[in-house]
Amino acid sequence: MAGSQHPASKPQVHGWFTTTHWTVVLNAKSDDTTQAVEALNKLCQTYQPPIHAYIGRLERNPADAEDLTQQFFARFLEKAHYLLADRQRGKFRTFLLTSVKHFLVNEWERASAQKRGGGQAMVSLDEGATEGGQPRIEVKDERTAERIFEQNWALTLLGRARDRLEAEYTAGQKAERFAQLEKFLPGEESNMTYAEAAARFGVAEGTIKSDVHRFKRRYRELLREEIANTVSSPAEIDEELRYLVTVLGRPRG
Repeated sequence: MAGSQHPASKPQVHGWFTTTHWTVVLNAKSDDTTQAVEALNKLCQTYQPPIHAYIGRLERNPADAEDLTQQFFARFLEKAHYLLADRQRGKFRTFLLTSVKHFLVNEWERASAQKRGGGQAMVSLDEGATEGGQPRIEVKDERTAERIFEQNWALTLLGRARDRLEAEYTAGQKAERFAQLEKFLPGEESNMTYAEAAARFGVAEGTIKSDVHRFKRRYRELLREEIANTVSSPAEIDEELRYLVTVLGRPRG
């Protein structure tokens, strides 16, 4: 995992960035593949909930959705599909979502062929008409499923940043302070005022305001680090952060 400093504050930004998870994976074709597999495992652990939510929207049977999710990640890692990744195509979430689309179509086509008793060419969700003129496979609720994937992706990253921040406060014997300061984060449902928080801890209101400022700043730093682990260049961090905010602003499907 990236260090505890704000990425933009590091003097060697590109040097630091080579250790982020997706960058390590993208460098696997020429560098240590053992390190790449470890980094990819960490990414897959992070993205398991969004992928499960995506498959669950398309596959109405919860047990089948769970099985397909496990099969996808097992095959994704076993077959070293990360070697197909193109640095120019950027983000891990984009690569992973494209990979799961191909996986699902292949699985659905295979199941359909078995029912018919014959073989059938595999079709991608991203393709148009097939060579034989047959229309592409239409998957019900595909757009809604993608929204659910992206919303779960955003919430997962926010959750990882929050958990890391909580761990830091807990390690510093400040678990109770974390519980109070967390209520001032955007999106939290709390009407607590600075004055009430100050009274709770027996400190000046100005002290609480400073604590909240540091708390939010550290939270943003950790969130940027989580995002950095999933993109292919430092320039994409802010772009992805803006997209995360946009995703969370969409109504759920």
